[in-house]
Amino acid sequence: MASPTSSNPAHAHFESFLQAQLCRDVLSSFQGLCEALGLEPGGGLPLYHKIKAQLNYWSAKSLWAKLDKRAGQPVYQQGRACPNTKCLVVGAGPCGLRAAVELAMLGARVVLVEKRTTFSRHNVLHLWPFTIHDLRALGAKKFYGRFCTGTLDHISIRQLQLLLLKVALLLGVEIHWGVAFTGLQPPPRKGCGWRAQLQPGPPAQLSNYEFDVLISAAGGKFVPEGFTVREMRGKLAIGITANFVNGRTVEETQVPEISGVARIYNQSFFQSLLKATGIDLENIVYYKDDTHYFVMTAKKQCLLRLGVLRQDWPETDRLLGIANVVPEALQRFARAAADFATHGKLGKLEFAKDARGQPDVSAFDFTSMMRAESSARVQEKHGARLLLGLVGDCLVEPFWPLGTGVARGFLAALDAGWMVKRWAEGAGPLEVLAERESLYQLLSQTSPDNMHRNVAQYGLDPATRYPNLNLQAVTPNQVRDLYDVAAKETVQRKSDKIDTGKPTAGAAGSQEELLRWCQEQTAGYPGVHVTDLSSSWADGLALCALVHRLRPDLLEPSELQGVGAVEAAALALKVAEHELGIAPMLPAQAVVAGSDPLGLIAYLSHFHSAFKNTTPRPGPASQTSPGTPNAVLFLGKLQRTLQRTRAKENGEDTGGKKPRLTVEAETPKAEEAPVPEPSVPLTPPSPQPEADAGDLCALCGERLYVLERLCADGRFFHRSCFRCRSCEATLWPGSYAQHPEDKHFYCLQHLPQPDRKEDIMDGDSETLELPTAGENSTPPGPLAPTAPQEGPRQPTRRLIRLSSSERQRLSSLNLTPDQEVEAPPKPPRSCAALARQALEGSFVGWGIPAQSSQVLVAMEEEEEGPSSSEEEGEEEEEPIDSDLEQALMTLAKSSGTMNKYPTWRRTLLRRAKEEEMKRFCKAQAVQRRLNEIEASLRELEAEGVRLELALRSQQSTPEQQKKLWLEQLLQLVQKKNSLVAEEAELMITVQELNLEEKQWQLDQELRGYMNREETLKTAADRQAEDQVLKKLVDVVNQRDALIRFQEECRLSELASGTGAQG
Repeated sequence: MASPTSSNPAHAHFESFLQAQLCRDVLSSFQGLCEALGLEPGGGLPLYHKIKAQLNYWSAKSLWAKLDKRAGQPVYQQGRACPNTKCLVVGAGPCGLRAAVELAMLGARVVLVEKRTTFSRHNVLHLWPFTIHDLRALGAKKFYGRFCTGTLDHISIRQLQLLLLKVALLLGVEIHWGVAFTGLQPPPRKGCGWRAQLQPGPPAQLSNYEFDVLISAAGGKFVPEGFTVREMRGKLAIGITANFVNGRTVEETQVPEISGVARIYNQSFFQSLLKATGIDLENIVYYKDDTHYFVMTAKKQCLLRLGVLRQDWPETDRLLGIANVVPEALQRFARAAADFATHGKLGKLEFAKDARGQPDVSAFDFTSMMRAESSARVQEKHGARLLLGLVGDCLVEPFWPLGTGVARGFLAALDAGWMVKRWAEGAGPLEVLAERESLYQLLSQTSPDNMHRNVAQYGLDPATRYPNLNLQAVTPNQVRDLYDVAAKETVQRKSDKIDTGKPTAGAAGSQEELLRWCQEQTAGYPGVHVTDLSSSWADGLALCALVHRLRPDLLEPSELQGVGAVEAAALALKVAEHELGIAPMLPAQAVVAGSDPLGLIAYLSHFHSAFKNTTPRPGPASQTSPGTPNAVLFLGKLQRTLQRTRAKENGEDTGGKKPRLTVEAETPKAEEAPVPEPSVPLTPPSPQPEADAGDLCALCGERLYVLERLCADGRFFHRSCFRCRSCEATLWPGSYAQHPEDKHFYCLQHLPQPDRKEDIMDGDSETLELPTAGENSTPPGPLAPTAPQEGPRQPTRRLIRLSSSERQRLSSLNLTPDQEVEAPPKPPRSCAALARQALEGSFVGWGIPAQSSQVLVAMEEEEEGPSSSEEEGEEEEEPIDSDLEQALMTLAKSSGTMNKYPTWRRTLLRRAKEEEMKRFCKAQAVQRRLNEIEASLRELEAEGVRLELALRSQQSTPEQQKKLWLEQLLQLVQKKNSLVAEEAELMITVQELNLEEKQWQLDQELRGYMNREETLKTAADRQAEDQVLKKLVDVVNQRDALIRFQEECRLSELASGTGAQG
């Protein structure tokens, strides 16, 4: 506030300017300040220098110091880097304002137009460490005293816009409100410049403004003419945002935030939510700012069931249209989810009001996101050049769960500022565009972990932000199409459609190439003569020979004597699936009958693409070749292990391992329904008279085309049919089970368990039998958790998550010795003593080494940093629960840091929240990519069906055309196999996240027991402690299996790469 003795009206206007919380108040107070000083708003940096010189006011000195420090960086050349550059910025969102501030510091004249007249978006943005430092350097704390206090790392969009608006006004940016940019007005003749088409009628000064740089930050709905944008689609994703009034009561301040929790790794939270409220979510985030802000991803079926959506429509716009959403039901939905997530501690949840005065709750679609294919263009007409750049959502629409929107938006704004500086320096248009596109290639890959660590050095120069920067990654020749002599193109929207043109070189290969490879692999086997891709495989021996050539240890040709054709084919299909990771695409009967030649060709092409680089060895008696470890194989073994364990626990007799031929004779059959329990071996089937029976889906009974086939538990399904019976989620190996009574498939979260109080992972003392290396090189796999245990010690709120860096450390228990270091001392005999010894010197989940007090020193120094005590004000303490408080106290006391470093609590909490957010972002990135893969597979299936129908129905089609169609079908099969392999790798990551969550839970539970006095423990407590410890050891071993699998894959890739080069 202004000094009471001050009589200078400019001081009062300045204080009002600092404290203003509405857009109109900011503008009116700044206008009053300029009038009191005899100045005109706008005009660039000279205005800032005049205000600073005339406003001799103590309250402004700290702000001037920060802005002078930023503007004094050499890259700005004291505001003379772009003195003759005129810029137009479209959009006063955070990214548009940030770009305007940067251009103003370069000395350019900046005019900004915004179609809105208010800032009304309460939604909260996650801030990366560099964005926090960047905003602090612009005086954010002066304008908004609560900015990132304590462990906070977020800010509402409205507050962010307000503080950037104030900085822009001080730096002389000329801002026009209620003006919409509709297009460019090219120069009519030589000597004229580029102008903007604006609505409604702007003042003459603005309509006649000629500029040579246009920066568009108008959002994803508007992209300037000439730019091409690509649509990235996933499966249907419905987000819900809700803002509740923050009364800032003591009770509200004590409610912990939720940096992010996702169902993909924390199923217990969402299972409890579903049981308590009927609400089915994928994730939820809660931030506290001007409002209590919640954002979540809801499932469509849940919204329909609870009456939020009136009717199910295939079109997303219609599904989420105003006419189809029930506002009252949506409000009840959001309020119930928020109340459950915060345990009802927020009291009565009253919705904040949006710009229209309505409750601030909405449902939105983020199924598809737009991404510009280029970040800049140059247009020239009558000798006048115009540089166009994109920032913010019109450059890349962010995926909100990743929290990357404002961070990458600010990076793009800085990159655009660097581009304008190079433009003003006289660099050629192609050189400027090439540099900008080189930077754009880095944008989607940036994260806090792969940028420069020292955020204090970040500036306009890209080298200060990006390590290993290569500004020549894109050459001028590659951007010639971005330099238009006259703008004639319209905005094009591309989607990732399937290319059905002529097959490209090096693709799946021709039918002749596939036949030649099969002949080479099966040469020398008695009774095997491959002359085609149909009848030569009818006796099953050729398939067995192919498998034996690739893995001689899996089959013994002498055992095949006297075996029927169906049994031999079934054996080859089974071994290939279980030991090579190649899923069947047709049943054994179809192989023998020759009724599905397209399916057989597609199946053999999978062998070819997986093993074509394997050097064939002459003769059938070649040495054992190592298996090819892959995620598909690994997950398949995991699923079979899970099924055996479930069958054992349900009292079924699995009979142990039977002789190979008997067990392996199980063959995938689509004609038998319902699906029997997979753990019960089936007898080898006899040939069926209906050759086309294998073309039917085991669930819906409809026709199955080659690209649609998904094999699971010995049956074929449409991928669209193989979904959870309850939530309709896509099922992946290791994450589903079949109910023994109704025979339907369920994801593990929704699997009915009427007769069991505890699930496999949480309740049983018996450990699942893991896949072992045994007969092949694939390591044991992790366990996928089922519906989580609801015990009294189950934590209902998690403030921390395991660090991703612990993948290399396995766990805090240090049970697996490092091969490269000296063996550790002999552990104590008692398991409890072993755990105590490990846990006392560790701190799982905080992203810091256990024994390094130096790390705490460094973090403390980083936290304290140079700052103005006047500016920082009083830091708010982040509330934590008693267990977490005790864990922090234990760490601080044992490391001797409590007294020496008074901010240890805030430092550790901030690091914990950072790790929590990283883990949440990783889970959401995996989920998004899985959704994109599913959408791509649907497109592949549709195109595959079209090609297969053409091949089967057109009897009079020329052979050359059929050959082309077949090669296109093989390309689609290869693309599908590649996507399925990537999908399996992502599911391995899901397993990893599940194990991390499981370890976190067990670690917290074990700490609870260990923090008790030994004399107060009962016999039941000690028994429970031992059980928890055993489970914790099991989880550590499973994580070890995952890491060994990943290392094996890495070494296999290195070996194959070396072989290819050789």
